[in-house]
Amino acid sequence: VQLQASGGGLVQAGGSLRLSCAASGRTVSRYVMGWFRQAPGKEREIVACITWNGGRTYRTDSVKGRFAISRDNAKNTVYLQMNSLKPEDTAIYYCAADQDQSLNLQIEMSEYDYWGQGTQVTVSS
Repeated sequence: VQLQASGGGLVQAGGSLRLSCAASGRTVSRYVMGWFRQAPGKEREIVACITWNGGRTYRTDSVKGRFAISRDNAKNTVYLQMNSLKPEDTAIYYCAADQDQSLNLQIEMSEYDYWGQGTQVTVSS
């Protein structure tokens, strides 16, 4: 599975971006999908994840009410809609796929099997 993240960029505080993660090589329609981020000098952290059927989602506390994760299995793509962006959201954002085909959410980075290359999000104040 190859994951290609896109949609990052430079935006002012309060603005919005939508990240996309397109999978190729194999369908990820039965995989848990997650978005992680890593800011300079910090560890990579979970942002959001979604079960394969889209029925359950998780968002870390700092993005609740601002970010939303969704997926389109027909397009083999996962999205992260980011609204009301803050300077502290500045990071490289990575998408990842977990082959677990259950309906369990997965917030542990070590459980993910495939990773994209990352897309830079920079929020100016």
